[in-house]
Amino acid sequence: MIVQGLVCAWRTAQESSPHRGVVPRGVAALTLRSRAVTQVDRSSPLVARRSCAAPISDVEGIRSVTDGPLIVQSDKTLLLEVDHPDSAEARAAIAPFAELERAPEHVHTYRVTPLALWNARAAGHDAEQVVDALVRWARYPVPQPLLVDVVDTMGRYGRLQLSNHPTQGLVLTALDRAVLEEILRQKKISPMLGARIDDDTVVVHPSERGRLKQALLKVGWPAEDLAGYVDGEAHPIDLVQDEWQLRDYQRDAAESFWHGGSGVVVLPCGAGKTLVGAAAMAHARATTLILVTNTVSARQWKDELVRRTSLTEDEIGEYSGAVKEIRPVTIATYQVLTMKRKGVYPHLELLDARDWGLIIYDEVHLLPAPIFRMTADLQARRRIGLTATLVREDGREGDVFSLIGPKRYDAPWKDIESQGWIAPADCVEVRVTLPEGERLVYATAEPEERYRLASCTHRKIDVVKSLMARHAGQPTLVIGQYIEQLDELAEALGAPVIKGETSVKERQRLFDAFRSGEERTLVVSKVANFSIDLPDAEVAIQVSGSYGSRQEEAQRLGRLLRPGHDGKVARFYTVVSRDTVDADFAQNRQRFLAEQGNAYRIVDAEEISALDG
Repeated sequence: MIVQGLVCAWRTAQESSPHRGVVPRGVAALTLRSRAVTQVDRSSPLVARRSCAAPISDVEGIRSVTDGPLIVQSDKTLLLEVDHPDSAEARAAIAPFAELERAPEHVHTYRVTPLALWNARAAGHDAEQVVDALVRWARYPVPQPLLVDVVDTMGRYGRLQLSNHPTQGLVLTALDRAVLEEILRQKKISPMLGARIDDDTVVVHPSERGRLKQALLKVGWPAEDLAGYVDGEAHPIDLVQDEWQLRDYQRDAAESFWHGGSGVVVLPCGAGKTLVGAAAMAHARATTLILVTNTVSARQWKDELVRRTSLTEDEIGEYSGAVKEIRPVTIATYQVLTMKRKGVYPHLELLDARDWGLIIYDEVHLLPAPIFRMTADLQARRRIGLTATLVREDGREGDVFSLIGPKRYDAPWKDIESQGWIAPADCVEVRVTLPEGERLVYATAEPEERYRLASCTHRKIDVVKSLMARHAGQPTLVIGQYIEQLDELAEALGAPVIKGETSVKERQRLFDAFRSGEERTLVVSKVANFSIDLPDAEVAIQVSGSYGSRQEEAQRLGRLLRPGHDGKVARFYTVVSRDTVDADFAQNRQRFLAEQGNAYRIVDAEEISALDG
């Protein structure tokens, strides 16, 4: 009856609205609002208007077409026509529950996944709103199985709830007793649970709060965490906005996080994620632990907090390989926390060193596996993850959802770009041909050596010189993976090089010189991929990378996406050896950049002089 009622409402709505109609809330509620619905209320005016006796298969006969901007497909992909006059409204409607996969020029592709639906449910959206959005904006009839799946999937979230019992402490309560019986028989879950208080409630040891959420997500029953958070040690923190103002989207992101209690904020590189973190700290007004990717990033966070908040340098401590300071606001690197000695993590004591009121995870998509395990023990603390992408190369997005929290705010690159807060990017792939001698060496090399040989051809040095000449005087980053190649480029260009062995002090000096204009060119290894603020970079030339990593491409392009001077477009060049694995891997990067909506061109090395701009 659930399905039959849904079909009836769906069919009537499809025929009664210029944009597929709005499923009336009274009707949607019949099948969507309650997790325990067993039949459809036929007293609804919409249901009464037409018979629902037709078999579900009859829906296939409806082929009416309207001018909606959205095409909803049975494989759970949503195609949004960008140039449609209603595309902005439709995009806003589907953004809470659909993940943007590709955003090239004319049609953007979204996908509805269980995790996306659970993120929406955790953010307060219900299945009724999701069905309403799909039906309202769809050009063609929405596949009925997809609607049923949306209802069923979203209905799985929150049937189990974590909360604090007045006498028993942390408990797991079932709104559906059958689900509790099912998970009690799961071998990996039952050891995390304690005594059963009543038919619907079981005790949970506080230390298992995070691991239990992980395990429940994996078996398809994500728990709603209502157990709340400790306030932590109070510490006054205010934003000091004398010469600057928090942007609207930054304010919205911080408020969305705060109202949710924990979760992830997704903003493009250059959009000011550090300021979102600072705004979250001002909300919390408590001692804060900030986890970052490296020491340079830690010091940039400190400088930014001193400049933008009421915090003084003495209130902010650095906990890294070189310094071990624990202060009301402590900035630690992932590397030092995950350092292992004789099978133990000696620096885990930092997590309990103070009664932290807030934990900030910078670049949360890079969170190392040991940090996940540590975070499982920090579920009573407010947590915010900051990232430019939720894509993880290891596929552990579900762990981010379970342990850091659901996505609380997401703003695509192109939206922030259209507001003028980040620079538009022109991406150009320059293809070179290996000399005959190098081609023979490449052809006879072992497979694991071929990428290095193709990436490090000396032909690329000449191309980099030509590109540098085209952009003479513009702040430029030359980025690569192989140290020998970078050393050669640095010598050929007369530019300093930053690599793994470069001391933190020297890195900071060179980054500062680049920002001030004293150095116009830096040659950098992958140490500059993450959390490095170089607001004046206008040109990047990439000569080698991590085998076409999407993550790396997003971060490297992000080095350029700060607002351009005088409306200048950021230039992102990738130099690639044709007919090699270098070109094969470049296709992955090319696809990612095009999917993000960036202009992408391919030119031959001999055509550089004919390039625009």
